[in-house]
Amino acid sequence: MTALAALDRWPDGPRAVAVLVADEVVDDRGDTTTALPWASVTKLATALAALVAVADGRVSLDDPAGPAGSTVAHLLAHASGLDFDTGAVRAPPGTRRIYSNAGYETLAGHVADRVGQPFARWLDRSVLEPLAMAATRLEGSPASGLVGPVADLAALTAELAAPTLVPAESAALLRTVAFPGLAGLLPGVGWQARNDWGLGPEVRDGKSPHWTGTRNSASTFGHFGAAGGFCWVDPASGVACACLTATAFGPWALERWPELSDDVLAAYGRPWSPEDVTPPA
Repeated sequence: MTALAALDRWPDGPRAVAVLVADEVVDDRGDTTTALPWASVTKLATALAALVAVADGRVSLDDPAGPAGSTVAHLLAHASGLDFDTGAVRAPPGTRRIYSNAGYETLAGHVADRVGQPFARWLDRSVLEPLAMAATRLEGSPASGLVGPVADLAALTAELAAPTLVPAESAALLRTVAFPGLAGLLPGVGWQARNDWGLGPEVRDGKSPHWTGTRNSASTFGHFGAAGGFCWVDPASGVACACLTATAFGPWALERWPELSDDVLAAYGRPWSPEDVTPPA
């Protein structure tokens, strides 16, 4: 039995997985070159493009953006108070974790204004081209519109694991909880009294239930999408995993994704204990 045998119990349809150790692909399964929809995994690339603009001095995390009192940082961390998919404001900034596609579209518009070009072009120049993700394109919303193969998602995953496009202090913001202690709904999973999020990725921390495995550390960060794909990086174990499918997210995913993650970590992860990992504050 291989670390990816759990895929045999997934719904039929296109699917591909890549496993990374020390930011290198060490195992994969499926057609890793077929383009599939990323859905909300897109937000990882959009967040990285925003942080490249911050590193370039074109954007500040403290720039006002979105509802009154909201900043770029609030938008990145789903703390602006914007509704999921409308411009309605459901809470004051910094008081609730409200997962928001509208927030990421607002973020992309702000970045586009500051860099002086359409966001899709900035995403190409700042992230897709430098990471040689030539088969991936934005075909819609910067919150959910990327389409590309697992090979390209693996390249983005490697960048998240060992960043090269932004300085270390910016990279740390991806995996460190922003506006800690905010409650909110983790879409498709359930209400979380502490719905931790970094500036782009979700941070696992103490969430339960969760879409990653029982072997994943509290420092695991990443994202999943409604199209049935995900990406996670576990700094404690030194392992990362990227997956795309053509099967919509549903109960099957919450059963099968953790199983796969546990198998991958059992096969490739380095030993760690809770004492070795300080959950992001």
